[in-house]
Amino acid sequence: MTLPGFVLRNALRNKRRALLSTLSVAASLFLLVLLQTLQREFTLPPEDVGASLRIAVRNKVSLGMPLPARQRPIIERIPGIAAVTPFTFFGGRFRDEAFTPFAQFAVDPVAFTNVFVDARVEAGQLADWLADHRSCIVGRDTLERYGLSVGERLRLTGTFYPVDLDLRIAGSYSGTLDDRSVFFHHRHLDEMLGGSETVGTWWVRAASAEVAPEVISTLNATFANTSAEVRAETESAFQMGFVSMWGNIKLLIGSISGVVVFTLLLVAVSTMSMAIRERFRELAILKALGYRRRELFGFILAESFGLSMLGALLGAGGAFLLFQSIDIQKLSGGMMLYFEVTPRILAMAFTVAAALGILASIPPALAVARTSVVEGLRTLD
Repeated sequence: MTLPGFVLRNALRNKRRALLSTLSVAASLFLLVLLQTLQREFTLPPEDVGASLRIAVRNKVSLGMPLPARQRPIIERIPGIAAVTPFTFFGGRFRDEAFTPFAQFAVDPVAFTNVFVDARVEAGQLADWLADHRSCIVGRDTLERYGLSVGERLRLTGTFYPVDLDLRIAGSYSGTLDDRSVFFHHRHLDEMLGGSETVGTWWVRAASAEVAPEVISTLNATFANTSAEVRAETESAFQMGFVSMWGNIKLLIGSISGVVVFTLLLVAVSTMSMAIRERFRELAILKALGYRRRELFGFILAESFGLSMLGALLGAGGAFLLFQSIDIQKLSGGMMLYFEVTPRILAMAFTVAAALGILASIPPALAVARTSVVEGLRTLD
């Protein structure tokens, strides 16, 4: 019998225990991959071309506090700013949905196309949108999801504002990190509100990445000690700040992941210890035949490592295949966009499995090393 065959035969000696051990590793690693993918989905910063130049400007007190529209000419005069647009969240409800998964924003259409340069709109549709201040553009994902088409009416029931919108879809856009939102004229919202002189936030595009830090500092300093102090930050920082409103997502998911790994380690050590203890007599015979401690440790390690990696293959690999094959955006009602199991997450899962296999083999290997041949032969008598 070859050494690999010897190890495999020992690993499968108690098939029920081997199966349950492998499945427990697989289930735990599936959960670990799920948690890490979920964390990535929530905290993934925007990485498109324009994100490095975009700056969000919000009220320093709270994101829910509006900013005065009179700030715009002051912002436009700051050196290093290429474009600025108001960006006001409408928060309307579409049809009879309890939760509408796409956001709606009032913007300055001309400035919008200069700030969000990665949003691609056909020239004819863009011209139509610019010409009609009661029209909107809709992200391609939302358009396809609801089966909408250009020229249709899009009716939104106001929840934040005491007005409803009836917009004509002038076109669609794509190419951004999230092609779900609806953008319409801020002028239309102002008219509906009877001449509002506030905006939700400002979004600014810096002329270059080199001047962006200086622009942020100048924006914060310009409105310091005014009735509407602002907080300017990069798009990535703004998104992270928005996510942090839900709580410390990273700490929460990291804590759960840690508990999963620790529990898995206890189960693996317990299983391997039981399996080796039943074979103390055989291992004592191998000792008597001249096998050294490191060779016996190698047998135990190979068995533990093999079961762990098989569990990783089933758990992490299964998660990868499952999340690749399902439409996570449809299942989550639009909350999740990508839910991608990245190579880094897979590598982390297999690393955990490898470490688990090694650590689980150490306690039984030490027990075997400390047991003499005579004590081993007396075991289970």
